[in-house]
Amino acid sequence: MKKTIAVLPGDGIGPEVTDAAVKVLQSIAMRYGHNFHLKHAAIGGTAIDQFESPLPQETIEVCEASDAILLGAVGGPKWDSQPSHMRPEKGLLTIRKHFDLFANLRPVKAVPALLSSSPLKEEVAKEVDMMIVRELTSGLYFGEPKRKSEKSAVDTLVYTREEIERIVNQSFEMARTRRGKVTSVDKANVLETSKLWREVVEERKKAYPDIEVEHMLVDSAAMKLITDPRSFDVVVTENMFGDILSDEASVITGSLGMLPSASIRSDGFGLYEPVHGSAPDIAGQNKANPSAAILSAAMMLKHSFGLHAEAAAIEAAVMSVLEDGYCTGDLEGEGKRVMSTNDFVAKVIEELEREFISEHIMYSYV
Repeated sequence: MKKTIAVLPGDGIGPEVTDAAVKVLQSIAMRYGHNFHLKHAAIGGTAIDQFESPLPQETIEVCEASDAILLGAVGGPKWDSQPSHMRPEKGLLTIRKHFDLFANLRPVKAVPALLSSSPLKEEVAKEVDMMIVRELTSGLYFGEPKRKSEKSAVDTLVYTREEIERIVNQSFEMARTRRGKVTSVDKANVLETSKLWREVVEERKKAYPDIEVEHMLVDSAAMKLITDPRSFDVVVTENMFGDILSDEASVITGSLGMLPSASIRSDGFGLYEPVHGSAPDIAGQNKANPSAAILSAAMMLKHSFGLHAEAAAIEAAVMSVLEDGYCTGDLEGEGKRVMSTNDFVAKVIEELEREFISEHIMYSYV
């Protein structure tokens, strides 16, 4: 398979974790006979410094000519004083909107080897396996009017029926590949947009009689994520609620450095990035956890390229390295062997090679 991938390293630890993901993709390409053409471009604070824009036209053109986007992280205190239209985060919001990447997929899965790193009790955190499906291109972050003065500020929350329908459909389709349950999160007791959201879910579930559907207010959902996270399978919600709940759910794994994400549209084109931020305090120190970026690359292979075996191989390699007790400093604990970013990546690639050889030896005996 030949695919072109736009690589947007971004700021802080973004270049380090993106480089790690690229190395893993190159290993996959070599072992499985694929050709991944990588095209680098700037986004975020780095783009502001170079091009005076958080998302230069050149970067948009690189992405438009690619089959998927792999992104590191954006932002940092260096650019905090910039006006809103020149903040690094504006580049991320703009690229999502430009490519209509309306569905944000955030898997949250407990890793047995890391349960001791979770702030939740082991009996609560173990066996958690959920997918948060967040609407990404509408809602409060994009609504107009949006303004601020010395005496007041206004943000506008808008959703159309069509915008709700397509993200709800996405969640139902996702549930069909999992355990068959969708939890729709809203604030229908207060917000008009949430009342419409709930109406649409009720309408669309008729087309999915095989899916169990429950409605939950966002405050109740926030509490249940901590008290009974195993009860969730697929969680679908609007933009701001999804932003907050997915970050809350991240503590289950013990580290933001473990969480990948995908932002996709209907034709499979997507942007893949770790959930964590740019962590400027450890940038350039070879300390960052590259797991989320590597697992985001695996999501790209699965959701945009249909390479399910290759994606599964990456996931298995990362989990195997963690099960063997290797980790980066954010997961340090009793019995753990802390490694640098580069050494951890080398360990994952070594495990990929071991898996590949084992598979082919097995084939030769069949």
